[in-house]
Amino acid sequence: MQFRPCIDLHNNQVKQIVGGSLRDDAVGLRTNFESEFDSAYYAEMYKRDGLTGGHVIMLGPGNEEAALLALKSYPGGLQVGGGIKPENARKYLDAGASQVIVTSYLIEDSEISLRRLEALMKVVRPEELVIDLSCRKTAAGEYLVVFDRWQKFTSQKIDRILLQQLGGYCCEFLIHAVDMEGKMSGVDAELVKKLAAESPLPCVYAGGISSYEDIELIRNYGQNRIDYTVGSALDIFGGHLSYRKLAAMPA
Repeated sequence: MQFRPCIDLHNNQVKQIVGGSLRDDAVGLRTNFESEFDSAYYAEMYKRDGLTGGHVIMLGPGNEEAALLALKSYPGGLQVGGGIKPENARKYLDAGASQVIVTSYLIEDSEISLRRLEALMKVVRPEELVIDLSCRKTAAGEYLVVFDRWQKFTSQKIDRILLQQLGGYCCEFLIHAVDMEGKMSGVDAELVKKLAAESPLPCVYAGGISSYEDIELIRNYGQNRIDYTVGSALDIFGGHLSYRKLAAMPA
């Protein structure tokens, strides 16, 4: 199990927002933290501390400049996601991204489209692709994949069949528990257990981590197979968990 750092970008600034509050008109947007430092500051920190596999997420348009700056600052050390499609995927990889993270492009008629996935594979190799399966839990207890800044539901539920089907196209899955994201209210233990039991690939969990006990829960319920990222609760983003402590934790 490994700590994965993050750089979330909104309007070309490093921010931490509450999951599910981002919309086109910005009405209802809830921001937990807005940094005085640029994306390069964080990328250089992660590079200096030897942290790999972190992700840069572009939350909506207008973040390309900051994303490219982060990649330039830590070539080969960061993944990038947000608006990735066949037309621009290679640009980010060539700019230094270790992998591209894709969600919304893959959605067609409220389902993950294998046709679109095949089109993406013409320009991206499996080892260069992370599929984002960020999800929200329904009243029926199913985890449905969400897209378009986590506002829209697909009909696709996260289960062993889906994870096996997509596993041949990518090298790992990124899963934000959207209902927990940015709220520092604890992790979705059920989702962590599900991913550990059903995914054929490494997974990175994000959402709600607010204590060292939460991290131990992920270690135990995730069978030491699930990596994790911490956002709003981290002291470098205005929170109370020590970045230095997490960066120094053994895998």
